[in-house]
Amino acid sequence: MGKHRSGKVKLEHHTLEGLQKYLSQLSEWEEVESIIPGRIFRQNRGRGSKGLFLKYRTISGYKLLYKNGTSTQEVFVVCRDYEAFERRFKGFNKK
Repeated sequence: MGKHRSGKVKLEHHTLEGLQKYLSQLSEWEEVESIIPGRIFRQNRGRGSKGLFLKYRTISGYKLLYKNGTSTQEVFVVCRDYEAFERRFKGFNKK
């Protein structure tokens, strides 16, 4: 798959089923400058938790993980205001 951009989302990899819904919502946030879905990892063990999870802060934003039960995909979010993004994400993830 070649690189292309859809709004704030830069696609270099395929996305797991269900992730696009989260990417669309995050791309509407003014705190978010860019979203880059990353590598997909297959899980060999049983089904784990599902959803989008905040892993850690990076130099340019945050690394998130999207889990659908059988696979995990990295998602990198570029933002300027770390605290605003983190506050909003914590509220977003409780929905």
